[in-house]
Amino acid sequence: MRLTALLLFSVCGAAWAGAPVVVSGAVADEASKAAILQRLRGLYGQENVVDTLEVASVAAPANWSGHVQKALGPQLKHVSKGRFSIEGNRVVIHGEVASEALRRQVAADIAASLNPSFAVSNGLRVSAAPQLLLDATLARRIIEFESGRALIRPSGMQILDEMAAALQKMRDRKVEVIGHTDNIGAAAGNIALSLARAGAVRDYLAGRGIAAASIAVAGQGSAQPVADNATAEGRARNRRIEFRVLD
Repeated sequence: MRLTALLLFSVCGAAWAGAPVVVSGAVADEASKAAILQRLRGLYGQENVVDTLEVASVAAPANWSGHVQKALGPQLKHVSKGRFSIEGNRVVIHGEVASEALRRQVAADIAASLNPSFAVSNGLRVSAAPQLLLDATLARRIIEFESGRALIRPSGMQILDEMAAALQKMRDRKVEVIGHTDNIGAAAGNIALSLARAGAVRDYLAGRGIAAASIAVAGQGSAQPVADNATAEGRARNRRIEFRVLD
C-alpha cells in the first residue's frame, strides 16, 4: 500500500520573530520538494526554514504540489506556535492568532486557495500576545509617506492612531519601529530615509500619548524586501514600517 503525500511544517515560536520553520513529510518528486521549499523560504525567510522533507513513492491527488503551493500564502504569517499539514486532500492548521476575525480569515483564505476536494480543519486559537496584537492592528496595511520624504500621509496617520490605541494596551512593553524602503536609489540614502521615517512614526505616536522612551527606531533601507522590487506593486509593499515588541 502506497503512502499518501504529506506536507507538515511547524513554527516553533512566532514567524515575525524569525522562529525556525521545520518542514517534514513526503512528496512524490524532487521538483515538488523544491517548489514547496522555495515557497516557504519566500514566506518565512531562507535562513528560517529547516528542511527534513523527503522524496518517496507516495500517492497524491492531481496537481497536489500546485495546490499546496497556493495554500502556502501570506495569511500563514499571522499564525504563531503553529502546525500546518496537508495529507492528501486533508488540511489541518493549528496555532495562535491575534483575533477571532483572523482565526476565521486564515482558514478561509487557505480553503479559497484550494479546490473543493480539499477539506480544511481549523484548529486555530486566539491569543492576546502583544506582538500579535500589533500585527493584527497593522493588518498588512502600509503606512504611507510623501515620496522621498519622512512626512506621513493622512492615510498613514489614521493607521498610526489605531496603533497608538493598541500600544496603550501594552503597559510597560517597549517596541521597535523599523523603517524599510524599496531598492530605488543609493543604499546609504535608503538607510537614512528608512531611519528618518521610523523616527517620524515615533514622534507621531509620542504625540498620541505613547512614551517616546518606550519606542526604539531602526532603518533597514532596502535590505529586507518582502516582495519583488521589479514591480511597482512589489516596491510599494517594500516601502513599509514594521513594529516589533522587544523583550
